[in-house]
Amino acid sequence: MTGAASENRAPSVDLKFEVALIPVSDVDRAKDFYGRLGWRLDADFPVGDTFRVVQFTPPGSPASIHFGTGLTSATPGSASGLYLVVSDIEAARAELVERGAKVSEIFHREGPGKPPVSGRDPARRSYRSYATFSDPDGNGWLLQEVTERLPGRVDGDVTGFTSVADLAAALRRAAAAHGEHEKRSGGEHDHNWPDWYAAYMVAEHAGKPLPE
Repeated sequence: MTGAASENRAPSVDLKFEVALIPVSDVDRAKDFYGRLGWRLDADFPVGDTFRVVQFTPPGSPASIHFGTGLTSATPGSASGLYLVVSDIEAARAELVERGAKVSEIFHREGPGKPPVSGRDPARRSYRSYATFSDPDGNGWLLQEVTERLPGRVDGDVTGFTSVADLAAALRRAAAAHGEHEKRSGGEHDHNWPDWYAAYMVAEHAGKPLPE
């Protein structure tokens, strides 16, 4: 098989991103910080004085972070642009602040490469609203509000929610959209609303045209 043909062939094995390594100077301080954020502590394995690995997983995330001793030569605090996708950026920011993180004010961008503008995107457009915070070493995290995926970004035949909060937010958006659907239909109760909700949530997740 030629190189070009190999590149065009669909992968037959899933490659699931599992862990990002972040450099820290004080392992216990970092462990306390991420623990206070409510992230799940999965492991803390010390091996003598020269090796230790700590793993945390953010709520609802399929991927985790590692930090510790003897893991990397990178300068502590040099990790940046670590994305945390949220369905409600105001609620996510408020909870992080309550848990002790110093989170920036929310800002938005009118498009890729555009300068930041204060406040949440007025139209609540997906991918447009952000906030930032750092851990004690300065490793930088970016909150991004995503409520609807771009076409082709997810498998259109699979819809998954990684937390109760994520599912609840999707249901609320579907409920609001269905209310508008009933208004357009003359205000009559839609007895098939479960089917409509399901179609809406799957389409939204896959970035496909939404039902009206």
